[in-house]
Amino acid sequence: MGFKIKRIYEDYDPSDGWRVLVDRVWPRGVSKEKARLDEWNKEVAPSTDLRKWFGHIPEKFAEFARRYDKELDANTEAQEVVSQLRRKGEETTVTLLYSAKDTEHNQAVVLRDYLDKQA
Repeated sequence: MGFKIKRIYEDYDPSDGWRVLVDRVWPRGVSKEKARLDEWNKEVAPSTDLRKWFGHIPEKFAEFARRYDKELDANTEAQEVVSQLRRKGEETTVTLLYSAKDTEHNQAVVLRDYLDKQA
């Protein structure tokens, strides 16, 4: 069990387990049917200000991750979702879905690492 990440534009696979969208904004061009979500957790997405500051610039990723971790730590609602996701990850695979093009520098990578550290 545990956590994995995947672009929401990739095809559904039964091995995805529990599918959770972790973007604040619904991804362009994806129907709710195609998304096959179990949850959409905007609460654990980075704030709009942080997302805009980052702008998916790889050189800013380390600082983005630090700031995003700090946001998660300070957000009570996010902490509740993190706890729920951790419990779910003990039962089954949880796939954190994101829409960014960059597969290495995005919020799902940071959130997966955050969840793994908290376990």
